Amino acid sequence: MTWQDQEVRELKENKYILIDDEPCRIVEITTSKPGKHGEAKARIVAIGIFDNQKRSVVYPTKHKVKVPIIEKKTAQILSVTQNEALLMDMETFEQFTAPIPEEFRERAKSGAEVEYWESMGKRKIMRV
Repeated sequence: MTWQDQEVRELKENKYILIDDEPCRIVEITTSKPGKHGEAKARIVAIGIFDNQKRSVVYPTKHKVKVPIIEKKTAQILSVTQNEALLMDMETFEQFTAPIPEEFRERAKSGAEVEYWESMGKRKIMRV
């Protein structure tokens, strides 16, 4: 399992939530007061970790949502081809390819150490 359940009222900005099976970082939460016949609602605005798309949802504050489990790991770059890098995990020695984000292209060289995040079967280089 790569996610866990959590109530909407427990969420905070800069934490994570699953929206449309995409792990997202919460950038804004606004809650409305409970009405005469309804319960309080929360509007959550979040940005996808892997696709950078902005998403927003509205849930009752007692509603349970899925929160992704994000693993932060280190790897070494074995080789670089155009916009992809062949990486080797520093703990398991597993080899895999991952796209190099635009801001790291100049610093991504063979032998460099990177931090990557893994969640929901996806990986992304976060720091070189």
